[in-house]
Amino acid sequence: MNLFDTLLEEKIIAILRNVPSSKVIPTAQALTDGGIKLLEITMNSEKALESIYQIRNIYDQDDVFIGAGTVLNKEMAEEAVEAGAQFLISPNLDTSVISYANKHNIDVWPGVMTPTEMVNAWNAGAKAVKLYPAGTLGPQYIKDIKAPLDNIPIIATGGINIENLETYFEAGADAIGVGGQLVQLKLIENNKFEDLEKLAEQFVKTITYGGLLHD
Repeated sequence: MNLFDTLLEEKIIAILRNVPSSKVIPTAQALTDGGIKLLEITMNSEKALESIYQIRNIYDQDDVFIGAGTVLNKEMAEEAVEAGAQFLISPNLDTSVISYANKHNIDVWPGVMTPTEMVNAWNAGAKAVKLYPAGTLGPQYIKDIKAPLDNIPIIATGGINIENLETYFEAGADAIGVGGQLVQLKLIENNKFEDLEKLAEQFVKTITYGGLLHD
């Protein structure tokens, strides 16, 4: 199974932002033990490139996928891919990042907000888009935008938690990106990795058994 198919099947990306570099490995272990298969290290995190490299070399590339987030331009994309990133995610739309990723057979899911940005990203070669900030826009926005643009897979990101995630899938989201509501820094700081694993399990179970109507 390729990475894009894994995204559509697993439906969740765990976003590791500002996780201390000394705790990135046990954090990744807790998340993957909890059933998460896609991990995103944001490029504005401490030693992000080193963290990507370390995680990529721990896991089988067909079992757990590690990517870079907050990739704002082509230069950052190049650094991330060199470190081993298997996918790139941005909060913005930069077609040079999409072109670079496609040239190197790297999945890229750029950040968009408007229908115009979604179509531009799709036409540039993105297989999916990150709708951000989904929490501000809300599920109804996704439902409305999916009416004319149902061919473009959407990763809803920002403001997603275990209580509301079902509403985003019901509205038409194909996957979600979850940061602080899942990768809780307080748990990590206090070395409560078993609790983090259990939280990951709860997210996975909610997605698996939560009645995702578009499957």
